[in-house]
Amino acid sequence: MARMDCICGEYLSNSLAPNDIQLRVYTDKEWDAILEQDVIESWKFPLPTYDVWRCPKCKRIHAFLDGPDKLATVYIIEEKQ
Repeated sequence: MARMDCICGEYLSNSLAPNDIQLRVYTDKEWDAILEQDVIESWKFPLPTYDVWRCPKCKRIHAFLDGPDKLATVYIIEEKQ
């Protein structure tokens, strides 16, 4: 379980399960590899390469590599012009 503060000031945590912060995101190749294994039980699904969190306040996407301690990228929604 991990927690962090978003740049907008919102406190993010994945300590509750289920939660609205942590997303399960697989690349197309990762998903195909999972389907090839005939995995049915959700607990057998391998974790995705990136741990992805979405801030409910500002909608920033935080992508972590190798666990929640290594923030790899932060994405922010662009304003419509």
